[in-house]
Amino acid sequence: MWEASKEQVDLWRSLPRETQVLEFKEARRSFDNTDLYQYCVAIANEGGGHLIFGVTDSSPRPVVGTQAFLNTIKTAEQIFNTVGFRVDVCEVQHPDGRVVVMQIPGRPRGTAYNLRGQYWMRSGESLTPMTEDMLRAILREGEPDWLEGHSHSGLTIDETIECLDVHAFFRLLELPFPSDRRGVMDRLLQEKLVDRVNGAYSIRRIAGILLANDLNDFPDLARKAPRVVVYRGLSKTDTLLDTSSNKGYAAGFQALVAFIVERLPQNEIIKHALRTTRLIPEVSIRELTANSLIHQDFSIRGTAAIFEIFENRIEFSNPGVPLFSVERFIDSNQSRNERLASMTRKLRICEEKGSGIDRVIQFAEMYQLPAPEFRVGHNTTVATIFGPRPFEEMDRQDRVCACYQHCVLKYVSGGRMTNQSLRERFQLPESKSSTISQIIAQTVDAELVKADDVTASKKFAKYVPFWG
Repeated sequence: MWEASKEQVDLWRSLPRETQVLEFKEARRSFDNTDLYQYCVAIANEGGGHLIFGVTDSSPRPVVGTQAFLNTIKTAEQIFNTVGFRVDVCEVQHPDGRVVVMQIPGRPRGTAYNLRGQYWMRSGESLTPMTEDMLRAILREGEPDWLEGHSHSGLTIDETIECLDVHAFFRLLELPFPSDRRGVMDRLLQEKLVDRVNGAYSIRRIAGILLANDLNDFPDLARKAPRVVVYRGLSKTDTLLDTSSNKGYAAGFQALVAFIVERLPQNEIIKHALRTTRLIPEVSIRELTANSLIHQDFSIRGTAAIFEIFENRIEFSNPGVPLFSVERFIDSNQSRNERLASMTRKLRICEEKGSGIDRVIQFAEMYQLPAPEFRVGHNTTVATIFGPRPFEEMDRQDRVCACYQHCVLKYVSGGRMTNQSLRERFQLPESKSSTISQIIAQTVDAELVKADDVTASKKFAKYVPFWG
């Protein structure tokens, strides 16, 4: 029988924030059984973890004690009879109060748990029905990865090399180009991009997606070529340009980013001399372009990543909905295409760690841009970067979103948002402190941030994200 100790509880309490495998609930007097069963299903679907009652979820997480689930044996039996899998439940007599800890196992691979036909997942501190995209990804876990299948088969060495931009491959790996074609093939085989089958060569789809000289030469990949669309004005009514990039994502990445940047509107700045600057910093374009290409859902056929340029913004759209809520984009980096993400890191297309969203937010703050917007549509994820907009022209939603993103950036770097730090983010003078206090209050009301120390005065209060 599994048991938790006081020392283990204190260790969990000392962690900087809740994690995917750790959830705290105050539950001083009781906790609803239906909510309990839903949490068990959601945590199991996310790989398992611990559900801890009698401890607040706000730092420094004091033990407040709980009277919920007084009969732990009966509770464990009820959970098993309701959800169909075993959850270990134990009671810890902590010096500051009674704590109940539940150890929830992860689901089997390729299986998702449900409660009365409803699949559950967590979104911040709340429970939500599992997205269709996540459920589909779980159920596909036992199936072969589509990207690892063969797009071309029965090829000679010359035919294989002709299909792929092998010079870009070695350049991106920062390796010397081999002296003969056998050396090229050996590296492609080593990286599992091509296979030797019955004396001939087969190109995997992941190789075509990354390195194709022309995606049109790969019939099952041609519709995955990213599109760039440029519009006149602020709407989609007047299209100036609609074109596709047919190079593999890695082989053509630099050219694709440059193509997008060249078509961005320019700002004229007069300060000692006339100069122009792009509407949006190139690093943001690079990060969001990479994200859209890497994290798309390849099971959705007939559609691809699309980058739409307007007079005041650029929208990055990719097929598929995210595996976690958009509010967690800054601090989460899970990808549905792990091997593709790994190869793009190896080919230096994206950062070694993180999703790049934190850098996008950092540059938005540095360039005094409105907060980037992330939203989920029907089988689509859209990220929008806006051009410069004075603080006075930002509406309430703009300011609340910027406040939340600033709070997350501070939190993941070990700091805390304050009135002063947010004022500096907006580059406002100290006389505007009351305005900043109003924005923070509105963000608290929206349940996106919360006070880190509820006893502090508003002037010196520190804030963390709602999930912190």
